Amino acid sequence: MGKLDGKVAIISGGARGQGAVEAKLFAEEGAKVVFGDIRDDEGRQVEAEIQELGGDAVYVHLDVTSEAEWQKVVQDTLDRYGKVDILINNAAIIVPRVEIENTSADSWDRVFEVNAKSVFLGTKHCIPAMRESGGGSIVNISSVAGIAQAYHQEPAYAASKGAVRIFSKVTAAQHAKDGIRCNSVHPGPIDTEMLSTAFADEEAKAARLTRVPMQRMGTAEEVAKGVLYLASDDSSYVTGSELVIDGGAIVM
Repeated sequence: MGKLDGKVAIISGGARGQGAVEAKLFAEEGAKVVFGDIRDDEGRQVEAEIQELGGDAVYVHLDVTSEAEWQKVVQDTLDRYGKVDILINNAAIIVPRVEIENTSADSWDRVFEVNAKSVFLGTKHCIPAMRESGGGSIVNISSVAGIAQAYHQEPAYAASKGAVRIFSKVTAAQHAKDGIRCNSVHPGPIDTEMLSTAFADEEAKAARLTRVPMQRMGTAEEVAKGVLYLASDDSSYVTGSELVIDGGAIVM
């Protein structure tokens, strides 16, 4: 028996990093998984790996900033599996850290489009499907940047992740009546490709770890297990909450 037997999950940003690990773990736990990204070659490789292990998963192209593409993914999921039980809003980008006065409006807007608008769009179009099937669980991947360590954060990224945190609480409050739960997850520095783009060299990574009491980066697997808990019925009385997975960074 898997923790997600009989569930249907949609995962954004699933071609690599945390999203790919979540897609694999969810399939292992019995879910039927539809995961999307714009990295089609990598996404199809993840799909093949899941299917080779007997999992039920399909990769779809998904530009998370496009409302039309979100509508299509949700409808395709309904056509294929008949329902939507779980949404994991995982897709995000980060840009090199610069001071606020040197941040361009275009860069700011792009970060918010991918990191915050995408969460709104995925949530908006999954809610009717979840309501129809009697409820569901939405897990939005925010960041420790959306809560703390503000001095060291990239402004647009931190603000977009703070927006995800509050949007999750609003979603939880408005849709508890529909049997829909919504929670946010706040990773610290996780050893993924995206982290490597944020820190140019090993010296910069080492400096980041001085603000992590456990003195190491987390793994995508450690985050995925927390996401699994919130997606599953193990967390049936949890909504509007924040799960911090950061090696203690938030206390620094």
